[in-house]
Amino acid sequence: MILEPALILELALLGLCTGFLAGLLGIGGGMIMVPFLTIMLGQRGVSPDLAVKMAIATSMATIIFTSISSVRAHHRKGAVRWDLVKGLAPGIVAGSMVASLGIFALVKGTQLALFFALFVGFSATQMFLDKKPAPARQMPGWAGQLGAGGIIGLLSGLVGAGGGFISVPFMTWCNVAIHNAVATSAALGFPIAVANVAGYVVSGLQARDLPDHAFGYLWLPALGVIALCSVLMAPVGAATAHRLPVKKLKRVFASVLYLLAAYMLYRGLAA
Repeated sequence: MILEPALILELALLGLCTGFLAGLLGIGGGMIMVPFLTIMLGQRGVSPDLAVKMAIATSMATIIFTSISSVRAHHRKGAVRWDLVKGLAPGIVAGSMVASLGIFALVKGTQLALFFALFVGFSATQMFLDKKPAPARQMPGWAGQLGAGGIIGLLSGLVGAGGGFISVPFMTWCNVAIHNAVATSAALGFPIAVANVAGYVVSGLQARDLPDHAFGYLWLPALGVIALCSVLMAPVGAATAHRLPVKKLKRVFASVLYLLAAYMLYRGLAA
């Protein structure tokens, strides 16, 4: 597969957009990348089933870089709840390994596309409705955070996202302020990405009909270009997040997820 100039431009634009949204919404950019990478791979002769899996794996790999850039910007503003990161991260790593090493290799890409669409649509609805949590509700203790982290890591590994689509609603439901939830989600993206990428590489080494420049399920050209561009834009998105009102930030988050859920639902049903 030749890395033509047009493809480099497409990947660069995707990287700039996803980097900005990673900083703005704490979603790591994976929710944006998966649909577009699926299209790009399909246009270059990769089968629909393999294209979805490679898009999920590659988008997750870029989160390693965007989360570092985004969380530095949020940390400077004192928005990251590091106590929650420490509580959720162990479960996230365990859940991610189960998803990427086991479930991901066994299910079909079209099934992953449908799961992506349905779960992201549900998450978007919860955020868009802006339901107010009970005033007394707080984050659970150590065991509860371990379990919640496991679910976040598992679901993130199946859809190639940094976990913000579930961790942000979960934390706001537990009365964590939205800006703190977004910043903390950005920090959680790193352990989610590292654990899942390791699993995607191992499970993908035996996959058939991989395109050129693939390493396991990772598409290396996309990883390199998108990571470079997204790192540049993530701090801009993070700075913008701290200037938006709470309700507007939630609505922006939900609207983006609705659009991507609709596309992936179409892909899954069409296949």
